[in-house]
Formats: sequence, structure tokens, C-alpha cells
Amino acid sequence: MERIKIETHINVRVETIWNAYNSAEDIMQWNHASDDWHCTSSINDLRIGGKFKNRMEAKDGSMGFDFEGSYTALEPFKKIAYVMPDGRHVEINFNAKKSATDITIIFDAETENPIDMQRNGWQAILENFRSYVENTYATTQLGQSH
Repeated sequence: MERIKIETHINVRVETIWNAYNSAEDIMQWNHASDDWHCTSSINDLRIGGKFKNRMEAKDGSMGFDFEGSYTALEPFKKIAYVMPDGRHVEINFNAKKSATDITIIFDAETENPIDMQRNGWQAILENFRSYVENTYATTQLGQSH
């Protein structure tokens, strides 16, 4: 099974990033690959053996699916790993850099869609996360640093 790697740099501290990545309220704001999709619900039991489920739906109501998994490893502010129901594995690494964070996600590709399509879709979601966190939390974070 081929593995795909995506990454981004976010100008926000890792503690803020971690909380926004794992808060159901935040997840519903950033977890979509394009503006014609949205995340209508999120449940997240962040612990080894815990499960998450994010409901993804087209805004026009034409289709939807549950994106879900079970956590297999957690290192607060550093790493999250989970397995999806089809057996594919995902690892997310958070690398703190003073007042910024690098995020790297490595995931097993599925066999139904081309690799580039999967990479681009996951990267788009990660970039939505970066934009959401920088726009929502960066100014608050800057104000707290004085």
C-alpha cells in the first residue's frame, strides 16, 4: 500500500494548534477540502482506543460520508496516529518551532482514487486548517506574548 506525505507550516504555537486540531467545535470550521463541502458534525474521543467521527457533506446535499477512525497512538503536542475502518493508517506529527508549528501527515492511500487526487484533497484540508488557525488564533496568540 502506497503512503502519501503532506505538510504545512503554521505561524501559531503548537499548544494552540493541538487544541484546534482536536476540538470538535474547531474541526467543524476547517475540516473540508473545498468551499462546496462542510463538516456538519464532529465527535472526538482523543485517547488511545478512542474513536472520532466527522460527518462530511456537500453543501447542496447531493452526497455525504462519515470520516472516522480509532486512535492507536498519542503524544500530546507531538503525534497522533489512527486507523480507519478499512485498515488504512494515518500519522500526524506536530513539530514545534518557537512560535510556529510544522505539521506532517503520512497516510496510507486508498485504491479507488488516483494518488494525486488523494494528496491534493488531504493537502487542501490541511491548508484550510492552517488558514483557519492563523486567522482565528494568531492575533490572540500575538497579544498574549507581551
